[in-house]
Amino acid sequence: MGKPKSKRRQLGKERRQQETEEIKFLQSWIEFGKPASGSNPLSLPPLPGDSPLGKLSDDTFSRYSGCDLFKQMPLSKKTKDGLRDSKFTKMTDIQRASLPHSLCGRDILGAAQTGSGKTLAFVIPVLEKLYKERWSPEDGVGCIIISPTRELASQLFGVLNSVGRHHGFSAGLLIGGRKGVDTEKERVNELNILVCTPGRLLQHMDETPNFECSQLQILVLDEADRILDTGFKKDMNAIISQLPKKRQTLLFSATQTKSVQDLARLSLKDPEYLSVHEEATTATPKHLQQTATVVPLHLKLDFLWSFIKAHLNSRILVFLTSRKQVKFVFEAFKKLRPGIPLKCLHGKMNQERRLGTYSQFSEKRAVLFSTDVSSRGLDFDKSVDWVVQMDCPSDVATYIHRVGRTARYNAGGRAVLFVEPSEIKMIDKLKEAKIPIIAKLANKERLQPVSSLLAALLVKYPDMQNLAQRAFITYLKSVCKEKDKEVFDVMKLGIDDFSASLGLPLTPKIRFLNQKNVGKTLSKPGSTVALDKSATENLLEPLDIRHSEADEEESDEDESDNDLLKEESLSKLKPAITEIESVVPATRVLKKKKLKINIHRPVGTRVVFDEEGKALPPLATIADTNGINNTSAVDIDKVQERYQKVRDLLKQEDKVDKIHARMLRKEKRLKQKLKWKRERSEEDDEDVTESDEEATADRPSKKSKIYFDNDSDDDVETKDKKIMDINTSKISLAEQEELALKLLGSMHS
Repeated sequence: MGKPKSKRRQLGKERRQQETEEIKFLQSWIEFGKPASGSNPLSLPPLPGDSPLGKLSDDTFSRYSGCDLFKQMPLSKKTKDGLRDSKFTKMTDIQRASLPHSLCGRDILGAAQTGSGKTLAFVIPVLEKLYKERWSPEDGVGCIIISPTRELASQLFGVLNSVGRHHGFSAGLLIGGRKGVDTEKERVNELNILVCTPGRLLQHMDETPNFECSQLQILVLDEADRILDTGFKKDMNAIISQLPKKRQTLLFSATQTKSVQDLARLSLKDPEYLSVHEEATTATPKHLQQTATVVPLHLKLDFLWSFIKAHLNSRILVFLTSRKQVKFVFEAFKKLRPGIPLKCLHGKMNQERRLGTYSQFSEKRAVLFSTDVSSRGLDFDKSVDWVVQMDCPSDVATYIHRVGRTARYNAGGRAVLFVEPSEIKMIDKLKEAKIPIIAKLANKERLQPVSSLLAALLVKYPDMQNLAQRAFITYLKSVCKEKDKEVFDVMKLGIDDFSASLGLPLTPKIRFLNQKNVGKTLSKPGSTVALDKSATENLLEPLDIRHSEADEEESDEDESDNDLLKEESLSKLKPAITEIESVVPATRVLKKKKLKINIHRPVGTRVVFDEEGKALPPLATIADTNGINNTSAVDIDKVQERYQKVRDLLKQEDKVDKIHARMLRKEKRLKQKLKWKRERSEEDDEDVTESDEEATADRPSKKSKIYFDNDSDDDVETKDKKIMDINTSKISLAEQEELALKLLGSMHS
């Protein structure tokens, strides 16, 4: 038993000695070939694949700055084995540019196109940093990687586990929306690498006992511009305040921030700004075909439905502005059954459903309706064929991140942007940002209207009407909150047509918006914008809405169309919006206008005429004969005497009215009693069953006395009650009626 234990000790000692020697060798290699600060390694020619690597002589090492293979870099054997097992051999541009600087311990601001391999650009330095520091579980947290979304954090965690499988570091995924917080609190202090979202990390910092980050070696912000945005500003300020300033910081994003304020918050020290595609001709992947289509707001759902029906064998990612829109469109299209699986993804879904939806969409063809929660960093296992932006993005950066879900790693892809006529300025801004987007007209001949179907759907499913109203309100609210007022102007939208296109019978009340001028700037409610054919027949080509199986056969034709369109100026599209055609929406109930009364209008006066037809003032009956305004005391006494006579008359009439009303009530009650007695006498003449007899016996007997009120003329309140005993059992029905008539006659007299 002693020998194996001693042998294990010997092997462990040898392994640690080898690691120490390897670390010393790597540090010497990195220090020898350290690139100059501010230089771009991409400017150097790559080394040949068969060139000698590592230590060339006693004091010289091979050059690693500008290399294009991972095996040519000064990386540990464990990291190289993990890269090889994960099928990573050749570096991308952002990896070639950033790794020589990050391995030296410098802060990095890395900007590169979506799908260009930014994840490995910071995963490798993380592993190498902790390896060279001989980090162990007892040392606690050595690295924190922060991601804006749960899906992206989960994806990063998978890459980290794959590449670092041969290292002995402990890593944990800390994201919200799932159970097990107590378990995380017990083990978070033992983890070396934390992959997390800002909210979950701050929760552990505030609630977990003895949570320690004072020894942090490296901090990574993926999608840094999004994390440093106002949405995460409060959480990030609280997190950064608890981290040591002496650390290495890596920031990566497709649209990198250059804000001095943001960089000062992170305490960066002489960061290396590396934008590998800044000099590129396009800001988006070169194999991405991008199209913009001018579609009125109330026709967007029709075009989306037609597009899905024309691409049933494709994997389509549809972006909408709000999660209420995502829920409505998903539920409505699911009930209409387009013939392809439908999925939805938004921030309010629980974590299990979000990850399940993400994996299902990655595995098979489907349509995924999503908010911008899916726009950043997500790398689906299988390529996305189409990215459809039903709503205009907030800015150029949002557009770049959205279309970046397709055409990843030199693969092909297509993107379509639906632009409302009032938002056409966005196309110019995309062109200015070096995005080769082409404007095309949609083929209206193949348009399949769906608005009438939605109206019937809302009638059949009442719960859907609430979803439609919320989608309507949240979209308009999001347009109001947009900062770029050159593109977004809610006053130019036809909101009545938009609500009708959702199937709503009435336009919901918009409390946050003054509805007086809505829709008057661009078009009136019930109108749509058409493009002048003479101005656009040589500029725009119909947008292809065809089956995906024919895409490869007609790819050559598409390329020729794109070449033709690139030569034309997109600014010609603005004056082309001239004609306005009236469209009456189906199944539409117009809202009734409420009558408004102006309380400040002049009030009319009453005119009195005398016997000769002359107009008299209103108080002519009590004024003197000379028409003088002041009245004498005699006239006032006459008026008071007249008012007193009127009051006395009203009192007498009131007494008569009260007596008459009381008599009517008594007469009504008497008739009801007589009717009941008549029915009872008729039942006595017939043969009744035992049950009827029991029921009659159980019924409470009526009083044999009838009370009549006799009011005196002097005092209405005094009542003399006369009691008349009437034995109705010995009087016939005719006699009862005669007696009742006599009583009524005596009362009226």
